[in-house]
Amino acid sequence: MTELQEGAPLIAPSTTDHPLYDSVVEACKTVYDPEIPVNIFDLGLIYTIGINDRNEVRVIMTLTAPGCPVAGEMPAWVADAVEAIPGVKQVDVEMTFQPQWGMDMMSDEARLELGFM
Repeated sequence: MTELQEGAPLIAPSTTDHPLYDSVVEACKTVYDPEIPVNIFDLGLIYTIGINDRNEVRVIMTLTAPGCPVAGEMPAWVADAVEAIPGVKQVDVEMTFQPQWGMDMMSDEARLELGFM
């Protein structure tokens, strides 16, 4: 586990200004937690989407719970979805549990879909 520096964000910012960013988000939205009828992006499981100038994508994600039955499979699902985007050279999906996921990380659409709004 990497030690956090005081003042450093718990979740690294995404590369939102990269031309491939929106396509990567859309690809992440095609991946679902099998137990929840909402995509993993709207669930708030995608913490960071980093894209460098060589179109290499690094996704930092989490799970709703460390014991999630698809914990071993979900990163590959994300990698497969993102690798299919034209122009993406490489995809690295990293799993983290810092910070721990919470329901407050869900989008309004996800809260509505799950009956929390």
